[in-house]
Amino acid sequence: MPLAARPAPARESRPGRRLDRKTMSTLKSRKGRRRAVVLASSLALGALIAGFAALMYAAFLRAPENSPADFLERGRAAGTKQLVVAAGSSSTKATLSADWLASLRNRFGPQGYEFVNAGANGDTSADLLARLDSDVIACRPDAIVLLIGGNDARDQVPPDEFRTNLTAVVDRLRAGTNARIALLSLPPQGEDLSSAANQALASYNDVIKQVANVRGATYLPLNERFAELLRERSPNTGEFGFGGSLLVAFERYALGRTWNEISAGNGLRLLTDHLHLNDDAAAEVTGLVAGWLNA
Repeated sequence: MPLAARPAPARESRPGRRLDRKTMSTLKSRKGRRRAVVLASSLALGALIAGFAALMYAAFLRAPENSPADFLERGRAAGTKQLVVAAGSSSTKATLSADWLASLRNRFGPQGYEFVNAGANGDTSADLLARLDSDVIACRPDAIVLLIGGNDARDQVPPDEFRTNLTAVVDRLRAGTNARIALLSLPPQGEDLSSAANQALASYNDVIKQVANVRGATYLPLNERFAELLRERSPNTGEFGFGGSLLVAFERYALGRTWNEISAGNGLRLLTDHLHLNDDAAAEVTGLVAGWLNA
């Protein structure tokens, strides 16, 4: 009698394998989410870095309008009767400050005036002297405006050394050009006129006035005009700091605020960050220089 076929043994269930598949699916899902988070974070970081780089470029690195290099590459504009070069530091370059040269262009451009901006952030009198031939004399100007010395004061360059440098600047301009020359006194460094910084600044403004008188240049009393305006209100006793300049740059170039709006937000009358000029301050510079040009 044939043996009955033995039934096949039941296949053992393998819960472990099913668990592995489920776990793998979960892990894949989590890994995908992590990748998405990493990608989003990377994109956000990249956008932040790009935004910061654009901010730094706009406020600190870009060339001013009609820089010496741009002018020398292009040459005098057709119809230019008077070429004016303004040389100085950041308050002349005006990428972190209201642009008083732009106002002069608007006012005098139709009369045949052309303006070259030879401002450079952080310049001292020694820095200006070193680039004088390439940035000022090479332009062959008819008139030159100097606003230099604020960084000498901040760096505590001895006033006698500042005098030597500024005298050399004026003498070199006299030897290399036939331009008439004006020297602006320095704006206050902070709006508290009684501060130690402004007390020290007085020595540098005395030097500017003396050099202008001895060397036959015109002295334009910018500090004195600012002081008149600042005495009309209680002083803000804050001080300049680089962090404040970064915040001003963000407000200007990221938020689109005017220089006056930034000043008002900081409780200031003429300065944006206790050092650089707002629109009202730039208008005072424009008025002084315009009066000299018209004389």
